[in-house]
Amino acid sequence: MPARITRGLTTSWGEGPGGRCGDGGSARSIDPSPFGLPDILPSVLDGILRAVTVRFEVVHVDRETGARAGLLHTPHGTVETPVFMPVGTHGTVRALTPEEVAGAGAQIILANTFHLSLRPGAELIARAGGLHAFMHWDRALLTDSGGYQVFSLPHLRTVSDAGVLFRSPIDGLEVAFSPERVIAIQEALGADIIMPLDVCLGYPADGAETAEAHRRTVLWARRSKAAHTREDQVLFGIVQGGFDLPLRRRAADDTAALGFPGYAIGGLSVGEPKAMTYDLLSAVTERLPAACPRYLMGVGSPPSLVEGARRGVDMFDCVMPTRIGRTGMALTGAGPLSLRRAVFAEDLAPLEPGCPCPACRHYTRAYLRHLFKAGEMLGPRLVSLHNLAFLGRLAAAMRRAIREDRFGSWSRAALAAYDAGGGPGLRREPERPEQGADDRPGGNRPGVAEPSGTLNRPEA
Repeated sequence: MPARITRGLTTSWGEGPGGRCGDGGSARSIDPSPFGLPDILPSVLDGILRAVTVRFEVVHVDRETGARAGLLHTPHGTVETPVFMPVGTHGTVRALTPEEVAGAGAQIILANTFHLSLRPGAELIARAGGLHAFMHWDRALLTDSGGYQVFSLPHLRTVSDAGVLFRSPIDGLEVAFSPERVIAIQEALGADIIMPLDVCLGYPADGAETAEAHRRTVLWARRSKAAHTREDQVLFGIVQGGFDLPLRRRAADDTAALGFPGYAIGGLSVGEPKAMTYDLLSAVTERLPAACPRYLMGVGSPPSLVEGARRGVDMFDCVMPTRIGRTGMALTGAGPLSLRRAVFAEDLAPLEPGCPCPACRHYTRAYLRHLFKAGEMLGPRLVSLHNLAFLGRLAAAMRRAIREDRFGSWSRAALAAYDAGGGPGLRREPERPEQGADDRPGGNRPGVAEPSGTLNRPEA
């Protein structure tokens, strides 16, 4: 279905602990009296407004940890949070159909502005009715600005306050990305949630470089907010700040002061020690408005989802489940399985007993291994689909534990089981993918899966 443009309607954001979440546009009241209309009309119109705009509500906060269960309402459906977002960089989750991705439980997926602007181009996608229609996805969409991709090409780009000038990795032509142009491209694509251009740093980064990146990120965020016009979309702010704790706090404060309706946390899990990741994450989330959604960018390993949710994160994305799935690595309740290993050559058990995905319901480990050894494309498809279903079930289990006020005990048991079962397979995955990879770089190295009684407890 084409993306809907609803000019004149405002983005509605509720009050919550920590104050109002952003402004989302110029809020206006509805007065029916000049038209002699019944008093009930404002509530009817407000109901329509809420149905076609984007808003977030915190449904429950776990008493011990502060983990949140919420609802993110968009023109393309309501997303339950915490949520894992599969990555469809080029307008597709690699090797899978939209129907398969939805069947795996995905409520929202991420696409990449940088790649889509270069090929096939925002103009063509807009003529097709927007990205939802172009890729045949009728659920929620988020587009990343492509900031990471631009900054991963240091030999091809020049950065100034005006924006980024770079040579396209496709044809070598010079391309200019300004904050305003990135917003215009995303408005043409028509995702429900969009991101501003930001400055990404690798680890380590020196103090002067980090301070300058923060200054420019806030400058670009302010310009992006001024350029944003589509009221059926919301623009999140992005908190950077490198690896310096005081600067991270300042970055959170400076970004929150701009009044965005949601906040992404970028520049983490890029090689820094894991303890540092979580310390920086805690410092940021505790300073962001509690009524706003919080999105941890590029992070998707099972432990990182649990640790992020414990710190109040609502949204995650990563290419990890599909990338490792294409290599024959499956996330299971008993730990990771590398299906290329000879031990599975005659294993007639399902990939993960009890898992409802097609790979587990219909095929054996031996057959899946055969597909990889024979070079058949069905193997990568099935294991990618299974891994998405695994993380979807993990997110559902987190939501249930939060709503039942037992996230603290649940997460401790889940992480203990994770550590006890940790094998070396997934821990050899790189922190960041090779330069030039098609998918959005995923955060920290993925790890093993949880026992089915902890991380994979299905949601009621």
